[in-house]
Amino acid sequence: MHGGERGSILNPKLQGDPWIEANIHTVRAKEMDTAREILGVKQAWLGFVDSGLPEGDPLPPLPEGCFALQPVETATEALVRLIREFRPHVVTTYDENGGYPHPDHIMTHTISMAAFDAAGDPDAFPDAGEPWQPLKLYYNHGFSLARIEALDAAMEARGLESPYKEWIARWKENDRKPREITTRVPCGDFFEVRDRALLAHATQIDPDGPWFRIPLEIQREVWPTEDYELARSLVDTTLPEDDLFAGVTADIVPA
Repeated sequence: MHGGERGSILNPKLQGDPWIEANIHTVRAKEMDTAREILGVKQAWLGFVDSGLPEGDPLPPLPEGCFALQPVETATEALVRLIREFRPHVVTTYDENGGYPHPDHIMTHTISMAAFDAAGDPDAFPDAGEPWQPLKLYYNHGFSLARIEALDAAMEARGLESPYKEWIARWKENDRKPREITTRVPCGDFFEVRDRALLAHATQIDPDGPWFRIPLEIQREVWPTEDYELARSLVDTTLPEDDLFAGVTADIVPA
């Protein structure tokens, strides 16, 4: 959606680097270039400005002109334009809480839901390309409490130190209700590629952080899927699923 201009530098090895701090937009654009090449995917920016994650009590106002303060119609049109250009059958996005309540994550959810409906409507944003209707929309749930607890237990069972004790305690303290996981996609064979793409975002990822302390063989044994919640579907499908494209067949042609 944007270039992460206001994001914190989370990699301790890169913190305090004056060049990176002065050129964070350029640095993060190059990080995305690298990640995109690793994954072998197409990627595009909507062109809005990072809102940052406000901190404090009370929270400070969001920066003027940032993504989260854009008129919903303006931001939705930009996403509709991309959907009509890419012509996807499946869309994934954040849930209404943004995964965690980052204002840009929540805005992403808002415009994803609006764009899913508008992209196929010839009367909506007529200057944004030929209509194209995606068929399914999912919320991505990379880390659930169940997944974290399973990995935590597996580490303990092997006599290894788990990085998730504090995370589990905070999760339970906040009394976060579990989301419904409808779709578990087996992809353990691709975990190395996933991690290389994640590490490409070098300013945002601590390579020694908890993300990378669980050996891949344990991850493959205990939780070899990436998990999603089906939020919208215009095709018949049976839950639970193991494929984001379940129900999408060659004879279904979006309007």
